[in-house]
Amino acid sequence: MASLQLLTVEILTAALGLGLLALGLLVPQKDRRGIGYVAAAGLAGIMGVALSMRDASGVVLQGYVIDPFGTYFKVLFLAAALLAAVCSFEYVEKMGFNQGEYYALLVLATLGMMILASSGELISLYLGLELMTIAFCILAAYRLDDAKSAEAGIKYVLLGAMSSAILLYGLSLVYGAGGSTVIKEIARAVAAGGASPALILGTIFILAGFAFKVTAVPFHMWSPDVYEGAPTPVTAFLSVASKAAGFAALVRVFFGALPDLHNFWVQLFIALAVLTMVLGNLVAIPQTNIKRLLAYSSISQAGYLLLGVVSFSVLGIGAIMYYAMLYVFGNMGAFMAATAFSNADGSDEIRDYAGLARRSPLVAAVMLFSLLSLAGIPPMAGFVGKLYLFMAIISRGYIWLAILGILMSMVSVYYYLQVAKAMYLGNPPEESQPVRVTPGLQIAMIVSLLILFILGIYPTPLTNYAMNSAVAFFMP
Repeated sequence: MASLQLLTVEILTAALGLGLLALGLLVPQKDRRGIGYVAAAGLAGIMGVALSMRDASGVVLQGYVIDPFGTYFKVLFLAAALLAAVCSFEYVEKMGFNQGEYYALLVLATLGMMILASSGELISLYLGLELMTIAFCILAAYRLDDAKSAEAGIKYVLLGAMSSAILLYGLSLVYGAGGSTVIKEIARAVAAGGASPALILGTIFILAGFAFKVTAVPFHMWSPDVYEGAPTPVTAFLSVASKAAGFAALVRVFFGALPDLHNFWVQLFIALAVLTMVLGNLVAIPQTNIKRLLAYSSISQAGYLLLGVVSFSVLGIGAIMYYAMLYVFGNMGAFMAATAFSNADGSDEIRDYAGLARRSPLVAAVMLFSLLSLAGIPPMAGFVGKLYLFMAIISRGYIWLAILGILMSMVSVYYYLQVAKAMYLGNPPEESQPVRVTPGLQIAMIVSLLILFILGIYPTPLTNYAMNSAVAFFMP
């Protein structure tokens, strides 16, 4: 019974996903709009349960770890899923089919992320990864009448399969070298036996597999096309939650199983961080599609998060956790604004955002301040998050990496302000109408915007939660 209590969040999430699937089959077509509200209410309730269990600790089935670190990320995944569900109400209704399946896949992808974040054992980690990936493959190709959506789904399937195979091969090599699939036992074996060639090769393969999931350069090639072609709410969820899940699992494996190889793998992470920050920001500059611009922005954000891994410290892990949480609200805010505009005009081109501030001051404001948070401009929450990451990397002596990160943040301001320029200085078309935003989406956008301001001005509660969870991770 104690083990089942520790698994309360996962059990409730699985029950919600299966329940939504059943509702999609049983509820008449004309009443299926309500399925989205059931999904949102269920996710909000489960998030409340997760917050009430934030200090719970224990190990289930010899390898599934319940700890504050994993629970923090579960709260993050549920917050992102809740925003994505609210963002999807009108979008899915316009598609007119399979609403129950859509929300069920959204919830089951969240369940996969939860398993990924709490896995202290390699096989369950891989199963969580595949549950998340398969759900996203279907969601990316969900618009049956859209060639770009089909292309996005196919690319995600092919490249996702390749990355999963690479990761699985790396896990098998680490298992062979460590003699166990349990992360703590692998760490003891590596400490006793040292670094064998098989272990080094397995580490490289695992790093490549995770780099795909977090969209680190040069493993990012899938994200711009998938982000552009997938339904906008799916893109929003994919860009924040799957990235956070990848980082949670990456930290579990590299900090938990391979700390004695730190001097080797940290050099690889430095190279990935530099390439990801530089290429992500520079390639974003010429983009004319808002979803592709946010895709390259998301790539650059992965580069900043990698700085926390390079620091190999409690502060670095806490900074990753803090930044990942506020990144949910910053990136989701931008995508919710893009969804509202796409619902009204059917366009994702930045030039069509001309004069948006006159057509919908709320949508324009949410887009502007979300982008400013992603750029790290005070008093938005993104400034505090980047400050923690740069502090973590400076404390380890990598001052040049912090300087590079600051320079790349300055570059990001340029292309973010191109969107702001179109919204506030451009003239709307003469025949344009006000952008209509549904009440649910309005509430979600306002809440995201308020959280970005509150965390920017008063970050202490979330900082304490993130740092305490990071300390618990290092001192179980």
